[in-house]
Amino acid sequence: MKVLIVYYSMYGHIAKMAQAIAEGARSIEGAEVNVRRVPETLSKEVLDKMGATEAQKNQIKIPVGNINDLAEADAIIFGTPTRFGNMCGQMRQFLDSTGGLWMNGSLVGKAGSVFTSSNTQHGGQESTILSFHITLLHQGMVVVGLPYSFKGQMIGTEISGCSPYGASTVADPDGSRTPSDNELDGARYQGAHVAGIAKKLSS
Repeated sequence: MKVLIVYYSMYGHIAKMAQAIAEGARSIEGAEVNVRRVPETLSKEVLDKMGATEAQKNQIKIPVGNINDLAEADAIIFGTPTRFGNMCGQMRQFLDSTGGLWMNGSLVGKAGSVFTSSNTQHGGQESTILSFHITLLHQGMVVVGLPYSFKGQMIGTEISGCSPYGASTVADPDGSRTPSDNELDGARYQGAHVAGIAKKLSS
């Protein structure tokens, strides 16, 4: 049973969440977990100006994915930062190349899930995940969220991401905040939850 995590991370927040998602998925017996990045669309010059070069270098060990990886997986968990309440352009361009998979029904019946990040607590995390779900539904995927059985969603003593739609983290406007323990726990829970559902669907 193959679980694929596909993400884009400019400054490393989503990359860290992706590793926690992978940890959770690997906790399910029989899960073979792979992590992939979507192709970068920005030039090195632009990344340098945005201060993202170092964070990109730290992710170089993660292979760049392609649409064949999606077709071979039993479950796919997508990670994207929020861009004005929607997915980032790099992820959108990657998904726009999956027309052939749609034509062949290659993703129909597979578990699909999403996690995200934003600069502020109310920066569009939920709308990003929900609007991402539209693409998953068009592909015929079984949409999986982060249920309230993850009790960390009920936390009120600290700023934290995560919602019933999926795990998330708050990066702060300057990107200085890294994912909290609670947010990483939510990511691990989501990874295990999706892998468990994929295992049931493939049995």
